[in-house]
Amino acid sequence: MTNAKIYRCLALDDELYATHVIQTYLDQSPGFRLVKATTDVYEGIRLVNEGLIDLVFLDIQMPELNGLQFVKICGAKCKVILTTAYPDYALAGFNLDVVDYLLKPIEPERFAHALAKFLALQGDPSLRSDPAKDYIFLKGDAKNTFHRVAFGDILYIEGLNNYISVYTAQQRIVTYMALKDILALLPATQFCRVHRSYIISLAHIRLIDGGRVYIGQKGISISDGYKSSFYRLINRQ
Repeated sequence: MTNAKIYRCLALDDELYATHVIQTYLDQSPGFRLVKATTDVYEGIRLVNEGLIDLVFLDIQMPELNGLQFVKICGAKCKVILTTAYPDYALAGFNLDVVDYLLKPIEPERFAHALAKFLALQGDPSLRSDPAKDYIFLKGDAKNTFHRVAFGDILYIEGLNNYISVYTAQQRIVTYMALKDILALLPATQFCRVHRSYIISLAHIRLIDGGRVYIGQKGISISDGYKSSFYRLINRQ
């Protein structure tokens, strides 16, 4: 059995308490290990330059060297999730190609969403290729509630802004995640995006009629931009 990759993390903030919040969340996140929590930006640069860090949780407002300057120095050697109490820096951060932007105080579900985005960008093979894994955990509406959902039970997924609705025959689960991020966590041979707002399960297709695919009684348009990949996928079945 192949060992799952462990991603090495750095929490860098001028307030030590803020690094403790990151540490608490990472302790509850399988596949991630906090290497260092520090307020010393130059120590952070050293750790990144030595190749010891995969992902940095980085405060923007720091006295000696701000977070955006840190990204310009180290951004090619690691991935960065920005953390700040000030929303004004969001555009500047994304222009530097950071993974995500977390606004303090950081909610646990928002933190989990940022980790999912990071994993999607890594193309982590453990997320798709483990044949023994036939399920996914989805954060529920209630605090600290997670639903274990078998891939085979998912009918289709609808996206709306930063939320998705996952439909099974028994229930609808709403969770904070982008559609593209959950697609990265699903088996590529079983699910297909057919519209900017929809992912469908190939196993539950009842009918394809012109430009629409039917999952049970639900009809979903196949957008022009997704038609070629959709038909290539179903022709391989």
